[in-house]
Amino acid sequence: MTIRKLTLVITVLAAGCALAQQPAKLPPFDHGNYPPEVQKALRYADDECKRDGGGEVTFAPDTVRKLDLTGDGRDDYIVSFGDTKCAGQSAFAAFCGSGGCLLNISVTLPNGRVRKVFDNYVRGYAIRPDPADGSVRSRTIRFELHGAFCGGHGTPSCLKEKRITTRPFEFRMPK
Repeated sequence: MTIRKLTLVITVLAAGCALAQQPAKLPPFDHGNYPPEVQKALRYADDECKRDGGGEVTFAPDTVRKLDLTGDGRDDYIVSFGDTKCAGQSAFAAFCGSGGCLLNISVTLPNGRVRKVFDNYVRGYAIRPDPADGSVRSRTIRFELHGAFCGGHGTPSCLKEKRITTRPFEFRMPK
């Protein structure tokens, strides 16, 4: 192979690798793509921002995750306000605090209606088994909460797990 051909092959491979490493661009966020219960959660952000003296709310493209959490084959929704921006306010002050950021979970019922089952502040969460495995079964979410939920202080975080069903749930701090 000549030097010229070898250089061309290396250049094409390098360009292909560079393109493959760039993250996929998500479409702009659109409230209208979601059912009324999810839109209600999103409107809360608009209302809260205005109440705090802010302006327009900007949602990150991945604010809403649509996936099957209950194992019934229907779309369920996780709304995470961690990257939501409120013009004129810091995002942290508007939708986050020492307990994390606001997280809303809604599930689709057999009749097609959508029900909110969780709405609180979390520092983070992990879904098990990983939705990427393609299985259709209920998921357990491991929530990272404010340390007070385990009877402590702010740190370390408190870890709690919950299997997601159609029943609403909440975590309570010990008395």
